[in-house]
Amino acid sequence: MLRITCPYCGVRDQAEFRCGGPSHIARPSFEVSDRVWTDYLFNRDNPKGIHYERWLHEFGCGRWFNLARDTVTHQVHAVYRMGESKPTLDGGAS
Repeated sequence: MLRITCPYCGVRDQAEFRCGGPSHIARPSFEVSDRVWTDYLFNRDNPKGIHYERWLHEFGCGRWFNLARDTVTHQVHAVYRMGESKPTLDGGAS
């Protein structure tokens, strides 16, 4: 089982969390084309290597945070609060 360090509660089992998908994605304005909205809603990167994700501590503090995780090894490289800049990590996707 994956162990995740919540920046507010500390280390917990993965079962307490829910992945909310990739982080640092800018929502387009309402005035953009259908093609841009479709791309925003349905197309996501699926990198082999470090991926930046949003996680919710659903059965804990109920707060969202960001996590940099290797999609091959599942090793967590960084955990940081919402609103903080994403860390620069070697070998990672952006």
